Amino acid sequence: MPEPMLELKGVSVQFGSFLALRKVSVSVAEGEIVVLLGANGAGKSTLFRAVSGLERPSEGTIHFDGQDISRLAAHRIVREGVAHAPEGKHLFTEASVRKNLLLGAYVRRKDPAGVQESMEEVFDLFPMLRAKAGDAAGTLSGGQQQMLSIGRALMARPRLLLLDEPSLGLAPLVVEEVFESILEINRRGTAVFLAEQNAHAALKVAQRGYVIESGSVALEGDRDTLVDNPEVRRAYIGV
Repeated sequence: MPEPMLELKGVSVQFGSFLALRKVSVSVAEGEIVVLLGANGAGKSTLFRAVSGLERPSEGTIHFDGQDISRLAAHRIVREGVAHAPEGKHLFTEASVRKNLLLGAYVRRKDPAGVQESMEEVFDLFPMLRAKAGDAAGTLSGGQQQMLSIGRALMARPRLLLLDEPSLGLAPLVVEEVFESILEINRRGTAVFLAEQNAHAALKVAQRGYVIESGSVALEGDRDTLVDNPEVRRAYIGV
């Protein structure tokens, strides 16, 4: 396996007496799509928040491109090349689509030409956002808001994109469209770490993955290993 771009070693995250993550070790290499499968409450969002600098590990280390980012502030981690599209989208619903996108490029605000170029790339990826650029984000459908959330993260021009539950609450046809966009983002050179309960959709695009249960990694393997695992099929694919 190639050298990891992102590497978590023995990472634990604690909230008071509750241990949300227990000695988790996972990695993502440059150019990969890796899925983190798990039920609601398994620890997926906590893991992503730890990578993004929104939670501090109580033990273990997080390295990105060989640099220890375990204690870096969130905005510094974005500058290093990691962007996060969180579960629930967290858009500024009264602001326009364009303003939401511009907020995603805040760390690059001194490069207006580069920011405009990134916005054009997002509009090429999601043409609907171009058509609705002046509309309030809160007026978009659920699928459109998910595309805006992903687009906003891409405005930081990340080398690694964290996508937390991008299919949540979306109709099957929209899920298919979102996952096609994930493949295209990866083709354009961005590694993707994807947290999902929808294993059927996620394992169509990911090269490999991890299963997290009660804050610990219970299983890992390549796509075929996970698809063929009877426990994964029963719990996450429904067969």
